Amino acid sequence: MAKQRVVITGGAGFIGSHLCLKLVNSGYSVVCIDNLITGCLNNLKILLKNRNFRFIKQDVCNYIKLADKISFVLHCASLASPEDYLRFPIKTLKVGSLGTHNALGLAKEKKAAFMLFSTSEVYGDPLVHPQKENYWGNVNTVGVRGCYDESKRFAEALTMAYHRTHKLNTKIVRIFNTYGPGMRSYDGRVVPNFINQALDNQPLTVYGKGEQTRSFCYIDDLVEGLCRLMLAPINEPVNLGNPNEFSIMQLARIVLKLTGSKSKIIFKTLPQDDPRQRQPDISRAKRLLKWRPQVSLEEGLRKTVAWFK
Repeated sequence: MAKQRVVITGGAGFIGSHLCLKLVNSGYSVVCIDNLITGCLNNLKILLKNRNFRFIKQDVCNYIKLADKISFVLHCASLASPEDYLRFPIKTLKVGSLGTHNALGLAKEKKAAFMLFSTSEVYGDPLVHPQKENYWGNVNTVGVRGCYDESKRFAEALTMAYHRTHKLNTKIVRIFNTYGPGMRSYDGRVVPNFINQALDNQPLTVYGKGEQTRSFCYIDDLVEGLCRLMLAPINEPVNLGNPNEFSIMQLARIVLKLTGSKSKIIFKTLPQDDPRQRQPDISRAKRLLKWRPQVSLEEGLRKTVAWFK
């Protein structure tokens, strides 16, 4: 029996590369499409000689043409780090719009299931807490973060339009803060920032007073949830993240403890539209996917610190 083939856009990135490895190890044939603007082939080095894996260097904002029979299209391509989407706002909007359109077109042509990798950023700076999937969000469309937030909100709308108009089997996952081995060292997100600063005995940079909260999900937990959603008969959005909420100051102290660093903590001005609270309500994932995170923040950070060392 032929293996089911999965196309993953953005598969050379942090989450995408972990997912490529998981699916190949689970018996799928995987085609990874990435233009490497933020992804890295080194993330895929263990797979590049595997006969069940193929890498195609391409910008998904261009038409995607594949001769293969395809069972799933997982649209992971995005500039998800603040440092990236603030540097490339137009590219960020294009991958969320043109890229999503091309990935959906491929799924429609191949009669494949489609999964959009969306984000907790669609909730903006939320006025409800924790965030459920039926919350519409509080987003500044013309703020500096709007390029990322709106790229994902448009992508969700387009995905649902294909589902309703073309009866395409679509899924939408809203991913909350995820961390683990394989993150880029200086991608602007708080976990790699703190770990690198601590290991280099540099001051840990905290924005505002560090009272803003985040919920950190370890990469292995997230990938398990993604695989379950890929196979599930669910078309409405699903939050995936760890509901345990920590302040940025709490995170800083845990990193200092695990690294044994003598770094000081310094405070800088809070960036524009930085969310004050971020915590997923994962009731839907627990009920429909029988999924919940298993790795504690301290355990996951210990593994991540070891990788960064």
